[in-house]
Amino acid sequence: MRKSAHRSATAGPSLLERALPPGFRGRLEAARLDLRALFRAADQLGIAHDLPDEITQLFELDADLAEALHVMDLAPGGIDVRAMLRDTEASFARIAATRGEFLDSLAGPARKRLESRVPAVRATLLPQDAYIDIPGRDPRAS
Repeated sequence: MRKSAHRSATAGPSLLERALPPGFRGRLEAARLDLRALFRAADQLGIAHDLPDEITQLFELDADLAEALHVMDLAPGGIDVRAMLRDTEASFARIAATRGEFLDSLAGPARKRLESRVPAVRATLLPQDAYIDIPGRDPRAS
């Protein structure tokens, strides 16, 4: 029987994860949840139907974070941990500015509505929602 390349969601830290700074997974999860809250709030307010190009950059950063979470669950062979850490830290560094650019692209009332809605949406997200769209961990997958 062949072992799966994915780790169990309940397994302890992988060898790869042990090579990363403490709390790295938690930072990834929190950043993904913050972005998901922004995306969901924009959708709920109807802002998502006519999104500016700036949100595409946020989608790309979210994908970078999701990829890092996914890689952390894989067997460590062949993964350049330093490169993964460097690239992920670069994504973390870009989130605030990119989020600001997105919010600046919105008209005043839309921005105010979105900014006031995001915390309420964020409060409804569960920790496992950070793993939406991550193979082997997506809570919506059966």
